[in-house]
Amino acid sequence: MLQPKRVKYRRPQDGRGNKGNAHRGTQLAFGSFGIKTLEPKWIDSRQIEAARVAINRYMNREGQVWIRIFPDKPITRKPADVRMGKGKGDVAGWVAPVTPGRILFEVEGVPFAVAKEALRLGAQKLPVKCKFIIRRDYDKNA
Repeated sequence: MLQPKRVKYRRPQDGRGNKGNAHRGTQLAFGSFGIKTLEPKWIDSRQIEAARVAINRYMNREGQVWIRIFPDKPITRKPADVRMGKGKGDVAGWVAPVTPGRILFEVEGVPFAVAKEALRLGAQKLPVKCKFIIRRDYDKNA
């Protein structure tokens, strides 16, 4: 699963949330096909891995897949049956906060129909609504 190798602060404060639309990572950069989020959410590293495996399985390991998000936000949890206070809990996992318009996965080197179905299967593993997108200069007939 994805997680940072090193972090400056192990358990940072929560922050202000992810409101608004994505400004960065909204255009296809590597592949001809991709999936884009339509709502704000935190995507867990396990969910990213499950989507990646589903996409690769359907494509029979042909073509190439790019993961355009990285889970770099630590999520802390206190153990069960522990009272409030006494410090912040341990890091339980890592999430990637995404906002609407962010590209999650990109695919290249497979036919249109294969890419569309593979990304649909990958999107089912994610907790956000997604939209299939195509590079503007892609020719479906070729």
